[in-house]
Amino acid sequence: MSAQAAPARRPSRAPLRVRAPRPLLAPEVERSLSDRQREILDALEALAMQDGFAALTMAQLAARVNCSLRTLYALAPRKDALLLTVIDRRLHRIGRAAMAAIEPGMDALMALRAYLEAATIAVAPTTEAFARKLATVPGAAQLTNAHANYVTAVTERLLERAVAEGQIEPVDTGALALVLGGLGLFFSRPRVLPRLEASPKATTDAIVAIVLRGLARG
Repeated sequence: MSAQAAPARRPSRAPLRVRAPRPLLAPEVERSLSDRQREILDALEALAMQDGFAALTMAQLAARVNCSLRTLYALAPRKDALLLTVIDRRLHRIGRAAMAAIEPGMDALMALRAYLEAATIAVAPTTEAFARKLATVPGAAQLTNAHANYVTAVTERLLERAVAEGQIEPVDTGALALVLGGLGLFFSRPRVLPRLEASPKATTDAIVAIVLRGLARG
């Protein structure tokens, strides 16, 4: 009697159960922020993405976002801590949006591509100047690594689902997740950025697409 291929499993709707990094701005503090404080943090984020932190003092930052110096110190005790708070807040927001990009009914590979394309928005505006400045900030590497590890963990869960659903051959999902989940961070490094022909996001998305096409059965 000839063996028959096992039918592919239906896409799983079970939660991924991956814990996000603990935010620098505690959830209760975030919830208690006034609309004005949120506007200030958003303005600081835009300034940070334009590499506008490096040459400015706290007083100058306050002037740029039209608030008092006291208001900034209420958010963070010093400039480096304020920068990390702003970046961490941004990465958490992007992380939530990336998880929301996984729609009900998506198969695992489709969900993985949607998730990673949304997650790489985090590195879309990265410039060499910004990357070099961030590399000198104490705690920055730990922060970005924590978020990259979260992306890797979500990627591994989705790869495991892809194997279980029969979309891809059995593979070392942990090793592959380290590669796919860490691409954005790798391409954002100061020594790597100048060698890219496209942005870190475009480069990451292109390589992810190639790898996922190669993994897919049929």
